[in-house]
Amino acid sequence: MATVHNSSSVTLSEFLLLCFPGFQSWQHWLSLPLSLLFLLAMGANVTLLITIWLEASLHEPMYYLLSLLSLLDIVLCLTVIPKVLGIFWFDLRVISFFSCFLQMFVMNSFLTMESCTFMVMAYDRYVAICHPLRYPSIITDHFVAKAAVFVITRNALFSLPVPILSARLQYCAGNIIKNCICTNLSVSTLSCSDITFNRLYQLVAGWTLLGSDLILIIFSYAFILRAVLRIKAEGAAAKALSTCGSHFILILFFSTILLVLIITNVAKKRIPSDVPILLNILHHLIPPAMNPIVYGVRTKEIKQGIQRLLRRLRGV
Repeated sequence: MATVHNSSSVTLSEFLLLCFPGFQSWQHWLSLPLSLLFLLAMGANVTLLITIWLEASLHEPMYYLLSLLSLLDIVLCLTVIPKVLGIFWFDLRVISFFSCFLQMFVMNSFLTMESCTFMVMAYDRYVAICHPLRYPSIITDHFVAKAAVFVITRNALFSLPVPILSARLQYCAGNIIKNCICTNLSVSTLSCSDITFNRLYQLVAGWTLLGSDLILIIFSYAFILRAVLRIKAEGAAAKALSTCGSHFILILFFSTILLVLIITNVAKKRIPSDVPILLNILHHLIPPAMNPIVYGVRTKEIKQGIQRLLRRLRGV
């Protein structure tokens, strides 16, 4: 490991992740619920992907969008949680310089990709409810392909400068990251360089991407609500509100927990340092565990597909 002094900067080859510096004694206990959430998130998303893949009746644009959301959730979980559990169980605190900034890039880009996917899915529901006759001609396989390219390209390009700017800093304040994961704030504070532009870029890019997605989502569901309230068919309005309402609540939960995380990082002097660390970990676990349940199991066609999949497995 490279030796780092406060008075000089050297080329680091690795960092050390110091999880929960104030409460290391209960890390093993915390690993149990985190492990269960991780298994639930991975199992639910993999099941959803296999069901959509095997069921020909689910080869439609809406379910392709659900598949994209599940893929993003799986990558986010695998990027963060195995390393956290490795620290808790086997004290594997070392992370290479390259792996640290790769993790930073994946976290920043895939979280915004997930937000953008929510926005596309909200638009899908808007067209389905507000313009049902035009839905087959607007929401096509070609539309989903273009949307996926947009989701990946936009957020990857805007997130790429974050790890690049951090990697170019000079590190002279040690190599111990007081966090379980390589967040931009945790890593950049080890630098002796001016990190103002680094922080400013992430703040502006993050609020621009997530903020624009949330505004469009709110507009979509506002139009949906207005259209639903005009539906005269018995039970149709209640069904539409039940489906879209659960989706909107999940999106708000995703946005709220991210907002709380940002606030706790800004006000870290008034809040124990372990709180934002725990919130950051949970943000990579709870939404991935809930998404396939709310979006998938509550959808009649997917529920039937999962039941058929389970019957096939029992028959093998």
